[in-house]
Amino acid sequence: MSNERVATVARKTKETDIAITLNLDGAGNADIATGVPMLDHMLSHVAVHGMIDLHVRATGDLQIDAHHTVEDVAIVLGAALAQALGDKRGIARMGHAYVPMDESLAFVAVDLSGRAYAVIDAPFSTPMIGTMPASLVEHFFETLATHAKMNLHARVLYGRDDHHKAEALFKALGRALAIAVAMDARRSGVASTKGVL
Repeated sequence: MSNERVATVARKTKETDIAITLNLDGAGNADIATGVPMLDHMLSHVAVHGMIDLHVRATGDLQIDAHHTVEDVAIVLGAALAQALGDKRGIARMGHAYVPMDESLAFVAVDLSGRAYAVIDAPFSTPMIGTMPASLVEHFFETLATHAKMNLHARVLYGRDDHHKAEALFKALGRALAIAVAMDARRSGVASTKGVL
């Protein structure tokens, strides 16, 4: 496996045009423009708290709504994450984090197992969080898990403000990923009794 864990993935459909470059061994630099400001804000937390350099450019059919853009960004981000991980040799594989945001507390656990699964328990009380439908938070996490081929569990334990709850979730995602993608100098192969991930 190359020492550079960097990937660039582009995807163009009749609904969206997306290009993402990420560096798993970055400094948390975020350069994100999706046309959905709330999504930009949330992804910047993943970058900063995950120590992942993340460059995202997306245009989509926002005249309809944000659904296709949010979904397709998750598809491309998941694909880029999977590509950057390569054969996953030497990674910690699993990570989890609790993150508070004022009155809210969120938990995210990830396993970069190669098996896609998502369990999301994140109730929101309002239909919109800034410029993004609240329902798309869960959809983003599910889609990301599918295309990154990871097991992802995310939960808002409590909170009142929907922005705070969403922000805690995305920060926790970044922290959990930082732990899971970290290289373990003691491990020469993959963290699996199967020998492959």
